[in-house]
Amino acid sequence: MKLGRRFGWLWGAYAVSTFGTWLAFDAFAMIAVLVLHAGSAEVSLLASAGVAVGAVAAVPLGPWIEFRRKRPVMITADLVRCAALLTLPAAYALGVLGFGQLLAVAVIVAAADITFTAASGAHLKALVAPADLLTATSRFESTTWTASVLGPPLGGAAIGLIGPVTTVVVDAVSYLLSALGIRAIGTGEAHPQRTAAPRAGELLDGWRHLLTSRALRPLFFNSLANNALIMAVSPVLAVLMVGHLGFTPWQYGLAFAVPCLGGLLGSRLARPLTTRYGRRRVLLTSGVLRALWSVGLAFVRPGVPGLLIVMVTEAGLITCCGVFNPVLAAERLELAPPDRVARTLAAWSVTGKATTAAVTALWGLLAAVTSPRTAIATAGILLLATPLLLFRPTERPSPASVRPSPAAPPPSR
Repeated sequence: MKLGRRFGWLWGAYAVSTFGTWLAFDAFAMIAVLVLHAGSAEVSLLASAGVAVGAVAAVPLGPWIEFRRKRPVMITADLVRCAALLTLPAAYALGVLGFGQLLAVAVIVAAADITFTAASGAHLKALVAPADLLTATSRFESTTWTASVLGPPLGGAAIGLIGPVTTVVVDAVSYLLSALGIRAIGTGEAHPQRTAAPRAGELLDGWRHLLTSRALRPLFFNSLANNALIMAVSPVLAVLMVGHLGFTPWQYGLAFAVPCLGGLLGSRLARPLTTRYGRRRVLLTSGVLRALWSVGLAFVRPGVPGLLIVMVTEAGLITCCGVFNPVLAAERLELAPPDRVARTLAAWSVTGKATTAAVTALWGLLAAVTSPRTAIATAGILLLATPLLLFRPTERPSPASVRPSPAAPPPSR
């Protein structure tokens, strides 16, 4: 299905920046360990605090994005990420790179990521017809999983052959190319108009909509809990596999790269499954299934059997996520009122990143107090309860029942 030239440029910009990001997967941690000789506490701080502070810094950007043209905002976010990342190889070449700079860049990039996500989601809703939203989000999802398969192995090889800041340079260039791609979409984007003076309370409009929408609220809380518990296990599992069970780094990378093919498969199945069974049923089924897999990671053992346990578990989890994520993205865009899309997406992203950072830090502490295996098992058991958040009344409101915010323009006739 063709979605037009302008969507093609947007998709291309997303693809190039996504490949750059996955090529530089864990680049900050690698720089911290290999260049700055940081310990586990500093690496954990970098992973959690950078994202959390960046999320808080992005909070006031939601209302600002809402009433501005989205393409200039996206281009600015790309250029900010490019410039911030390029300071790292420059400082490395001059011999002045420090942990503080690495943390500051992590904060800036996290805030720019949230800004770009909010603006691009709102722009996508305006660019694509409602009937084509699932097709568009499925294409983005398939691109993400393709990049996750190819990027980390290539990035690891590049770091080994050329140096630890190599992938950071590539990532920075990918944001520059993304900005050029978005600029190529062309002109013609309308400037959102305010019909009322700015309000102090509009900062919270995104959260207000998420918490009062009967359809979005259960999806929001399920997403927060599920994503946080899945991501919290990642660093603990790395310690268990590489530090305790003796897996080599390439085996660890292989264990997570190959299952990402399941995400590509899931994203391709999302639209036909939704067409046949309906969006609500697909969300419920894939949402339940994706919660069943992670507990299996607690049974990982040394050698090939352990590697197979991780790969099968991750493949099942990622395939279900590959179906769930694009359907959720389409549902979220469709249910967000036109005057609150950017604020809704920003609120979702800010809360998700902050929650994941906090749970990741807590699970690191739990693993230190007990053991990595105990922490992984605990997360897996808690994940089994997350589907309960989906089984709430989620009737879709009629368009007439969605009230515009006081700052929204009146509906067109």
